[in-house]
This record gives sequence, C-alpha cells and structure tokens, in this order.
Amino acid sequence: MDEGTKSVLQKIPLLRTNAGPRDAEGWNRRLKEELLAVIKYVSNNKEQDRDWFFIQPDEKGIKWSGKCWYYLDQVRYEFELEFEIPATYPTTAPELKLPELDGKTAKMYRGGKICQTVHFQPLWARNAPHFGIAHALAMGLGPWLAAEIPDMVQRGVISSFAK
Repeated sequence: MDEGTKSVLQKIPLLRTNAGPRDAEGWNRRLKEELLAVIKYVSNNKEQDRDWFFIQPDEKGIKWSGKCWYYLDQVRYEFELEFEIPATYPTTAPELKLPELDGKTAKMYRGGKICQTVHFQPLWARNAPHFGIAHALAMGLGPWLAAEIPDMVQRGVISSFAK
C-alpha cells in the first residue's frame, strides 16, 4: 500500500460497533457510525477535489445505491453503484456492484459485482469489524475503477458512459 492510499485510509474513522443487520439494536448504532464515516470520507474527498461517488441507503440501511464516476483524459465516465449489506456483516464485506458494466471486464462477476477477492478481501478480514462502507469504497471500488476503467476505455467498451 503506497503512502497516498494509507493517508486516505487513515482519515476514514474506524467503526466500533460489531453488529450487522440481524442485530436490530446494534445495527442502528453501527449504521450511525457507517453514515458518519461515509460523510467524513466524502468531506475529505471534496476538500481535496477528489469527489467520485454519491451513495444513499434505504430506510433500513441494508440496500445502498448511487453513482460513481472516474475521470480519464478529461472525460467523466459515470456508472450506477449498488450493494446490499450481507447478513454476516461486518465480518463479510459488501459486494459492490456496477450493473451497467456486467460482462465488460474479466474482473467482474455475477451481474456486475466487482472482483475484490485478491486484494481487498484479505485487508477487510484483517480489519473487521473496524472497516465499513467508506473503507470498502476507498480500498475496494476506488482501486478497481483506477485499474479497470482505463483498460475498458482503451478497448472501446464503455464509450457510452462518457459524460
């Protein structure tokens, strides 16, 4: 992990409540921590002019949706983003999904879920239950976009997502 990545990660608050969606009372505490961490991460990104996603949860905080974008050669590529909090959360990381990109890269599976197994899953496992949604975005989706979008642009498979 390079110093820039460590710096981003260190600015996202770690979560304290070890509860998932099956623990009603604990989940409400955890969800508040999650929202505060996401807000802090968004705020940090905006301060550094690195705004790259928007997400919001449903009423129960289980289903999240929004958009993410990636700039390449002064062109913005924008995608739908969605995920559900797994029943075994926070032991299990959420599977981040970009359904519009399904089948456009080998680093994706089952309906547009990005591949996080090799790099992100071990990091999550070492840091559970302290990592949360903001960490999944910063250390899972962000690096995935940085690696995959330039390749897909070069191959000409995502020109329709340019804004």
